[in-house]
Amino acid sequence: MTRVWDVPVHDSTRVRDVRVAAEAAAGHTGLGRDRAAAATLVATELATNLLKHGGGGRILIETVHTDLALPGTGRGPALQMAAIDHGPGIADLAAASRDGFSTTASLGAGLGTCRRVCDHFEVHTVPGRGTVALARVHAARRDRAGHRSPDTSAPVRAGGVNIPLAAAEHSGDAWACVRSGDLVTLLLADGLGHGPAAAEASGAAVAELHRLGHLPPDELLGALHPALRHTRGAAVAVARLDLVDLHLDFAGIGNIGARLRSGDTWSPLLSHPGIVGAHRPARLPRSRLPWTPDSLLVMHSDGLPSRWVPPPHAPLTSWDPAVTAAVITRDSSSAARPARDDTTVAVLAPAPQDHRT
Repeated sequence: MTRVWDVPVHDSTRVRDVRVAAEAAAGHTGLGRDRAAAATLVATELATNLLKHGGGGRILIETVHTDLALPGTGRGPALQMAAIDHGPGIADLAAASRDGFSTTASLGAGLGTCRRVCDHFEVHTVPGRGTVALARVHAARRDRAGHRSPDTSAPVRAGGVNIPLAAAEHSGDAWACVRSGDLVTLLLADGLGHGPAAAEASGAAVAELHRLGHLPPDELLGALHPALRHTRGAAVAVARLDLVDLHLDFAGIGNIGARLRSGDTWSPLLSHPGIVGAHRPARLPRSRLPWTPDSLLVMHSDGLPSRWVPPPHAPLTSWDPAVTAAVITRDSSSAARPARDDTTVAVLAPAPQDHRT
């Protein structure tokens, strides 16, 4: 089941809560003592910077699997920490990234130290709109000496954020991405309702993806139906990218939203009514669209408004996909629109040009 630590940070007393959450999440992810200490340091600094630069916000901490990470950034389980705010933005990001740039409530590490101790660290800030800072710490430390295993990375990356309703312990949503040869498959599942029973359904869908990720989307959904029959069921969408023929196949059942961007055009990908594990359509056609060097796929559960607006004038393909997901989630939320369900956004995007194989 998807475990997410969602900690609001609106005063200095919550910095400790973030540190405690990071320690618990590090144990859940299987980080050793040194890696756990690094994650705790980063989480504490992110929380402090939320207060200093963003006027408060939230920290999302969860375990992710980064089989499509960039060369040299590590693979396997990692602890992902996302700091999200609607604040004024960081006016001088370079200064904020220097060691020792801190408040009295901080450890004095600065974002520069966070960048060094993490396996991946990225900050996106826009004046007047807010900041997203993303950090990942892997269970297995990457080789800093430059001795790396052969590069088997894909020319695409996947990432996402998951926000459980009302800061619940488990999210009823789950996403995952697997590679099978020249095929990359992204799945997003939304278990009916929310809480542990919904998480069981979405978790079962992810487990089947790891077993049957080579199947076309419609066939995978067909295999998911009996696998989820013992659960309350889920809405599920599947997208499979062929890295050789450069086309994307998509199929979905239930209310999972999806859009594919090519150039400046966003095309909706439609799912069919039904519930995987309870009510399967008699016929489930799949869509096929071309994948271009600037294509980007966004999939989301119904916790995100269906009329979400992409970030304006943004080079989305150069961002880490999880940053894109966090920005979309942040810009689509407000105090005037309280969340009524778990919210998950998953993104498939090209790897930066220098890392493409």
